[in-house]
Amino acid sequence: MFLTAYINLEKNKVDVKESPQEEVIKFLGSRGYAAKILYDNVGPEIKPYDVANMLIFSTGLFTGTAWPTSARFTVTAKSPATEAYGYANSGGFFGPELRRAGFDAIVIKGKAEKPVYLHIKDENIEIKSAEHLWNKKVSEVSGKLKSKYNRGQVACIGPAGENMVRFSSIMVNEGRAAGRCGMGAVMGSKKLKAVVVEASQKVPFNDDFKMTAIKKAKKLKDHPSAVVYREWGTPILINFKNHRGDLPAKNHQEVQVKDQNKINAQALDKYVYKNTGCYACPVRCSRHSRVEQGPYKCDTEGPEYETIDSFGPMVGNDDLEMIIYANEICDENGIDTISSGVVIAFAMECYQKGYLKDIELNLEWGNKEAIIKLLKMIIHREGLGDILAEGVMRASKKIDPETQKFALHVKGLETPQQEPRTNRGLALGHATSNRGADHLYGLSTIDQTQNEEIANKYFPESDSDILDVFSQKYKPEMLKFTEEFSAISDALGICKFSTLEGYALDVADIVEGLNEFDESFKFDFESLMKTGERIINLERMYNYKNGMNREDDILPERFLNEPVDVYKEEEGILTKELFKENLTVDLDEMLDSYYQIRKWNKEGIPTKEKLKELDLDYLLKY
Repeated sequence: MFLTAYINLEKNKVDVKESPQEEVIKFLGSRGYAAKILYDNVGPEIKPYDVANMLIFSTGLFTGTAWPTSARFTVTAKSPATEAYGYANSGGFFGPELRRAGFDAIVIKGKAEKPVYLHIKDENIEIKSAEHLWNKKVSEVSGKLKSKYNRGQVACIGPAGENMVRFSSIMVNEGRAAGRCGMGAVMGSKKLKAVVVEASQKVPFNDDFKMTAIKKAKKLKDHPSAVVYREWGTPILINFKNHRGDLPAKNHQEVQVKDQNKINAQALDKYVYKNTGCYACPVRCSRHSRVEQGPYKCDTEGPEYETIDSFGPMVGNDDLEMIIYANEICDENGIDTISSGVVIAFAMECYQKGYLKDIELNLEWGNKEAIIKLLKMIIHREGLGDILAEGVMRASKKIDPETQKFALHVKGLETPQQEPRTNRGLALGHATSNRGADHLYGLSTIDQTQNEEIANKYFPESDSDILDVFSQKYKPEMLKFTEEFSAISDALGICKFSTLEGYALDVADIVEGLNEFDESFKFDFESLMKTGERIINLERMYNYKNGMNREDDILPERFLNEPVDVYKEEEGILTKELFKENLTVDLDEMLDSYYQIRKWNKEGIPTKEKLKELDLDYLLKY
C-alpha cells in the first residue's frame, strides 16, 4: 500500500495516510492523481502564492519500476503563470526514490516562518531548517544535502525560485528541471528550499511484469528514434526544423536562420564530453557539455533543443558557447530556459520598436553581453528584470499595452520553441493545452515525423493531409489522441521519448504492461484511452472553475494575423526560392472541430454527458 503525505509548513505538521488506491488507479497516479488533489482542495478563491495553494510532488504507477524510462514525476500547483492549472514534469532519479520510499504523493501547503527543507526517509518525514541553504545556487544546495544524506536524491530551487520569478523551476540531479508553469516560484513562496529523499525499499512488481519490461526496453533501445537521440540528443532537431520553417527566430519575426550549422547537434558535439540517462532509460539522450575557456567557461547538462533555440535564434544569437553558458546559469539559478528566452526576445523586440527607452542595456538582437546581463537581472529581479520576471503577459501590460501583439504566451505561459504557422498540429495544441502554451501536453509528432504507420493505424479514414504539417485537416482528431496518450504517459511516470516521440512503445505495449503489473487490472485500448481522456477533462474543468473558457484557447496575434514565408533549402543552405508563403493559422476552424470531437460545448467546456461518461459526475455542479 502506497502513501500520500500532507504537510503543513505553517503548522509544522506532517500527516501520512494510505493513498485512496481506487482514485490512484482511476487516474494512473502522478499527473492524474495530483490533478484530482488540486481540483478537490485548491479553489478559485486561492491564489498561487497563498498559503492554501498546494505544491504536490507525485509519482506514477510505473515510476521506479523496471519499466523502461520509468523515471518521471510531476509537480502540480495553481500556477503563478496562468493562475489556473499548472504542472511540471521531470526525470532523473528523484521520482523513483520517492516511489521507493512508498509515496504516491507529497502534498505541501502553508508557508514556513523561515526557510526549511523536507527530509524523507522511507515513510518518515521531517521538516528541517534551510536557513544555511537560502540564497545558495542549485549545485551547492544539492552538494550539501547529498553529502549529509549519502543516498539521498534532491529536488531544490535556486535564487529565481526564492525571488518568485513566475517561471522559476525546480531542479533535480542539478541538471534536470521541472521547468514549466512556475512550480519553483510556488516552492519559494512557501519558504521551502529543498526536498531530499532516502529510500531503503524497492517498488514491488512481479516476474511477469519484469520480463515484459525487459522485452519493451530492448524494443525501445533498438528503435530508430532512440538510436538518433542516443547519439545526438534533441539538438538533432535544429536542422530538421529549420528546413521547414519551424525554427523560431527574433521572437518569431522569422522562422528560419542562415547559420543553423553553428548551433546544431554536430556543432555542439565538440563540447560534449559524456552522455547520461535517467533511471531505467535505454535511450540515454542527455549530453553534458563543457566550455573549456573564455568568458563562457562552464560545465552543464545540456543544452537541449528548446534551450538552444531560446538563447540562439530567438534572441538573434549564433554563439553556441554563450548558449551553453546561459543553460548553466538557468540550471544553477533554477529558471525555465524556455520562458527565459521568450521574455528576453520580447524585451529585444520592445527595444527594436521603441517601446523600451532610457534603459542602460543595449538590447539589439544578438547582443550577447546584454542577453546574459538581462538573464541575471531577471533571476534577481533587478531593474527591467523585475518587470520581465513576471512573464511576457504581465510585462507587456506594464511596458505598453501595444506590445501585447508580440507578447508570445497562451494563458500566461510563454510559448515553447515551435512555429504555429508552419506546424498546425502544435498550433492547436499550444492553444488548447490546459497548462498554457506547451508542446508536450499533446505531443503531436505523427505528422512531424511522417509516421505513416501510426497515422494509418489510428486514423484509417484519413488521407495524406494528416502527415502534412502545414495542413489543418485532421489536426483536431490527431490532437485528441495525442493529448490522451500524453496524459497516460505522464500519469504512469514514463518518458514520452519512449511513447509519443517515435511510438517505439505504443498504447498496446502500455496495456500489456499495466495488466501484468497488477493482475486485478483489466485494461484494454478503449479503457486506457478513456483514462487519459478523464485526466484531460478533469484538468479542463479545473480551469473552467477558475474562469477560463474558449477565450483562453487562443494564440498570440502574431500567429493569427502576421503572415510568414518559408524558403527552400539546398544542401542545408537557404535559397531565395519560396517553399510556402503567406502562412497564418485559422484557429477558429480547428477549435470548432476539436471541441465537437471532444464533446465539449462551443465555449470549450465538457458537457454533462461527457463528464458522466468519464465517471466525473461530481464535477457537474460547475
